[in-house]
Amino acid sequence: MQTLSAEHFLLDQVPLKYRLAIPTTLKSAYAAAELLIKQEPILQVASAVDNRGRIIQWAVDLAIEKLIKSGQWPFDFEWKSFAKPTGRYLRVRLSHSMLTVSQVSNAKKQPRDVEFRGNSRLNNEWVFDFDDLRKEKEVLGLPHFLLIHGYQDLTFSHLAVPNALHNRGYIYRTPNILGMPHKIVDDAPPVEQTEFEAAMVLKEEIEKWQKENDG
Repeated sequence: MQTLSAEHFLLDQVPLKYRLAIPTTLKSAYAAAELLIKQEPILQVASAVDNRGRIIQWAVDLAIEKLIKSGQWPFDFEWKSFAKPTGRYLRVRLSHSMLTVSQVSNAKKQPRDVEFRGNSRLNNEWVFDFDDLRKEKEVLGLPHFLLIHGYQDLTFSHLAVPNALHNRGYIYRTPNILGMPHKIVDDAPPVEQTEFEAAMVLKEEIEKWQKENDG
């Protein structure tokens, strides 16, 4: 399998025209969470204030769900149980990968290392492995991307490709999406022919894996 940059494949899976919806979606979710907290005294006690991030995350989950249901994002979503069944998380199914959403206090660091994210990160290793000594690559699962946003206040948001090793951060992270221009003339910068061919090969390998694993 040819080497494929994480940046290009992420752009293939979430093109710029769909990234444009992210700032408004997140800002609306944060505003809704803030309004709810102000209107509900039970959410203003000290213990609730300490968990304000949970309200924000629920609001963001709802906003992403609505983004997909409205057709603004042509993707699917599902609610998956955590490895230890203490709850569920939102997983967005892109055409040949998956995306999860997380709050982080530091945009350069990955979210808390929980089991489902750890397992998903391993799927990135075979796709974006730049070790020239590794001749054979085998599809082991869907590549995993993150939409991160932060945190108590909305100051940043990035699409990112997490490194398989949690403490190494990201293989690739977009510039702050909140600063994207509202109008983009070109959908994407020119793509090298080798990158395009590598993406096509990767998609074929993923489709083959999905058929064989009912994915």
